[in-house]
Amino acid sequence: MIGDTTQVIDEAAAYLRAQRTVWPSVAVVLGSAQAAFVSALEERQEISYTDIPDWPVPSVPGHAGKLIVGKAHGRLVTVMSGRVHLYEGWTPQEVVFGVRVLGRLGLKNLILTNAAGGINPAYHRGLLVLLNDHINLQGANPLTGPNDDQLGPRFPDMSHAYSTALRELAKQTAAELGVEVSEGVYAGLLGPSFETPAEIRYLRAIGADLAGMSTVAEAIAARHMGIHVLGISTVTNMASGMQAELSHAEVLEVGRSASGALIRLLGTLIPRIA
Repeated sequence: MIGDTTQVIDEAAAYLRAQRTVWPSVAVVLGSAQAAFVSALEERQEISYTDIPDWPVPSVPGHAGKLIVGKAHGRLVTVMSGRVHLYEGWTPQEVVFGVRVLGRLGLKNLILTNAAGGINPAYHRGLLVLLNDHINLQGANPLTGPNDDQLGPRFPDMSHAYSTALRELAKQTAAELGVEVSEGVYAGLLGPSFETPAEIRYLRAIGADLAGMSTVAEAIAARHMGIHVLGISTVTNMASGMQAELSHAEVLEVGRSASGALIRLLGTLIPRIA
């Protein structure tokens, strides 16, 4: 298992610095079936997760397992094409390993994308939702255990887990492009089973608009390091009890079909991020 020490993180960072001297200040983590964004990048350099010391490799379909640096409309960006999840058996610290490595490489702004189930009845499949908050129901936190002061403070403030400035910039960009977006609260659950109808009613009652199985730990680790976060969910299905049945195949299918809007939004947004 990967140790959660600065030494291990720095070993991975050192390997990546040997691959290229300049690393972007903006990065994107791509969720299920969202790898199509990679094809829109120019001058791509791809590094397999398997080549990076201690970097965890996804086992879930729809997660490529590559670290990519390329240009979006002339702006350099790092892309994590695929992520690992708690439900695969990884620890919270392993789930956020990539975010922490990129933080050591100078990352300032992180865009976390995901596929999510829509709880808010105003949502529809294919809608992009900008996260304004989250509810951590995964039963885990990547900051558990002794704090590493080289990464961040013992008690980081999560009052603004998702950057208001980045969200407003994304809303403005979407409006210019004619891309429909909404805002909402993301409930992070452990998975891998989809939620029951009763659980969805509970989530709605406590203020959740979306349900998913990722993102929360990465957002916490990023804020711990002082990295600004923008969260974007693609509603790939309506939650349990709101449609007949749920399947991962549907998540992948809708994620792919909705990728065009996400690609347009990210491609225009990234060069505008300071």
